[in-house]
Amino acid sequence: MKLLDPTSERQPGKRERLPRPRSLANKRVALLDISKPKGDIFLDCLAGQLDDLGIQTRRYQKPTFTRVAPVDLKHQIVSECDLVIEALAD
Repeated sequence: MKLLDPTSERQPGKRERLPRPRSLANKRVALLDISKPKGDIFLDCLAGQLDDLGIQTRRYQKPTFTRVAPVDLKHQIVSECDLVIEALAD
């Protein structure tokens, strides 16, 4: 019997990291809740801290953490925000 791992990549793609912004001033920050338990609590705290600094945030939520974000949601975030912070929690 031969077992195959569908997630295995013999030659994984390489992508360079995007540079981090030097400042969040005048940036629109997307706060993406991936729908794991307590992720919203983390984002509530983070949104409060960013708001205190005068940084504009927008909230988004994936339908489920078990799948990648829908294409429409990704397009919406890209068109409305400059960067994204994802909440991973349990």
